[in-house]
Amino acid sequence: MTKLSVNINKVATLRNSRGGNVPNVLQFAKDVQRFGAEGVTIHPRPDERHIRYQDARDLKPEVFTEFNIEGNPVESFINLVMEVKPTQVTLVPDAVDAITSNAGWDTVKNKLFLIDVIKEFQNNGIRTSIFVDPDLKQIEGAKRTGTDRIELYTEAFAYQYSLGNKKAVKPYVVCAELANKLGLGVNAGHDLSLDNIAFFKNEIPGLLEVSIGHALIAESLYLGVENVIQMYLNRLK
Repeated sequence: MTKLSVNINKVATLRNSRGGNVPNVLQFAKDVQRFGAEGVTIHPRPDERHIRYQDARDLKPEVFTEFNIEGNPVESFINLVMEVKPTQVTLVPDAVDAITSNAGWDTVKNKLFLIDVIKEFQNNGIRTSIFVDPDLKQIEGAKRTGTDRIELYTEAFAYQYSLGNKKAVKPYVVCAELANKLGLGVNAGHDLSLDNIAFFKNEIPGLLEVSIGHALIAESLYLGVENVIQMYLNRLK
């Protein structure tokens, strides 16, 4: 079964829009795990517009499943990850002003940088994953960095699937097959939803984990968080 990690950034966005501590990010993280989620994902950015660096510290003792911290490995992010020591760090090449993640790494051009960062995290017992586009050259490049896993950037698939183009999953299948052959674990995320997750999971060989935030929170407004998590778990079986 593919693991479901719930990205709780949107909960922090809602909290920050009003000030105070409603909704409570720590309680939400505990609840999604109690409802069956197998991981909690956060993506702190330097401006702390949703998840704050202190949230990462406060969440560490509350996450009893897998704790995944995503972000661009700038110095402040590296220091945070080294302090918190989550289960997994997912490296994402975000621009500082990016609204959301919008591209994977060029693992060829950034090979030496990624090797150094990944080695530092792995030496401290933190599993590493690299956010990549569905491009065979980038999968091969990821292998050369020494990363444990890749996370396939699925926005293009999700958009095409919404138009009825199921063939859009093919590049992801081919990349997952290569990753499996190279001994890389395969994660995926971005715009996956209740509408497309079962099809995607069934097509992708060896899919270990999906990280879902925006869609899951939006769907929960209508269907309820506990119910939505159960719906995802059923689709991921």
